[in-house]
Amino acid sequence: MKLSTRVLNRTLLARQHLLERSSRTVHQMCDHLVGLQAQDSLPPFVGLWSRLADFDPTTVSDALQDRSLVRITLMRGTIHLVTPPDALRIAPHVQPELEKVPFRKGFNYGAMVGLDPEEVRGHGEAVLGDEPMSAAELRARATELYPDRNAGAVVQTWLYQLSVLQTPPRGTWKDNSRPIWSRVEPWLAAPLDPSYPLAELLVRYLRAFGPACTMDMQTWSKLLGMKRAIDELGDRVRTYTDERGRTLYDVADGELADPDMPAPVRLLGWYDNALLSHRDRARIVPDGAAPPLRAFAAQVSPVLVDGFLAGLYKVFVTAETARLRISPTRTWTKKESADVAAEAHALLGFLEAGRRASVEILDVDAGLRP
Repeated sequence: MKLSTRVLNRTLLARQHLLERSSRTVHQMCDHLVGLQAQDSLPPFVGLWSRLADFDPTTVSDALQDRSLVRITLMRGTIHLVTPPDALRIAPHVQPELEKVPFRKGFNYGAMVGLDPEEVRGHGEAVLGDEPMSAAELRARATELYPDRNAGAVVQTWLYQLSVLQTPPRGTWKDNSRPIWSRVEPWLAAPLDPSYPLAELLVRYLRAFGPACTMDMQTWSKLLGMKRAIDELGDRVRTYTDERGRTLYDVADGELADPDMPAPVRLLGWYDNALLSHRDRARIVPDGAAPPLRAFAAQVSPVLVDGFLAGLYKVFVTAETARLRISPTRTWTKKESADVAAEAHALLGFLEAGRRASVEILDVDAGLRP
């Protein structure tokens, strides 16, 4: 069966809970999405606000404090907001790939080349131990142990070699303070679980992002062995083809969405996984290529209109005002502009309650400078 791009679009939006806000809890949504991208502190809050009805941001803050949610380096080597079970069972899949990074010539201009990886790891384990430490404290110890090396590169190597997470207060509501790092196992008082099958992880990916090809799965996870893991699932998955003839896999009981279903305007957080978790992004980006990551690094975020990326926005805040500027990437109808403005005002009310809010929609491709 061949699936149109529009069927894939509406199915992705339905599984991401972007067609209508869900009554799920924060923890249930994190579990369903296999975590939310949390490289910066604010995006997971925007992602949850866009997906949940009556979302209260203090729920995330409380969960980070009581350790029922954590911020940990997982898929694509980036920070994700996940439940403890996912931290413990996904990290063993990710860790072997992370550990290869620091000793390559391209890492920090070869800063770690020539050192014994196991010796470096041993020092990292001894330094970080069972108690959280700031990056500054880690750099000080790195300088003592490796006075002829770049201390920042040594610390970064430890953070790749060891399964670590960021502890609060960073990541709580409105807190973007510097990271404090802890090893996963002492923080969660539980061992890593290397027995969790990659095939089960891919089933969950498909429930949140499918149907998808194996290269989509690899793009999402940065792991290898996708085809072998999919084959292990047997009749738990079924196949389709897309408009270009590629094989797409889906869970056997996965429902496809009606392509004519209306899709409301959604303003997502920068780095949202809905945009970054497929090799071919044509199902949500009209030309198939998401904005470059350097744009997201400047806190530029996607606007979805009729289910597809149709603009970018950024919030500018002063002591008294909050201004949300939007740069459309195509011409909008009057109704689309009105719908975008309404959602933008609602987002500002969530993000910056108490400040004087304004929304500005620029000309097409005008840019988002202040």
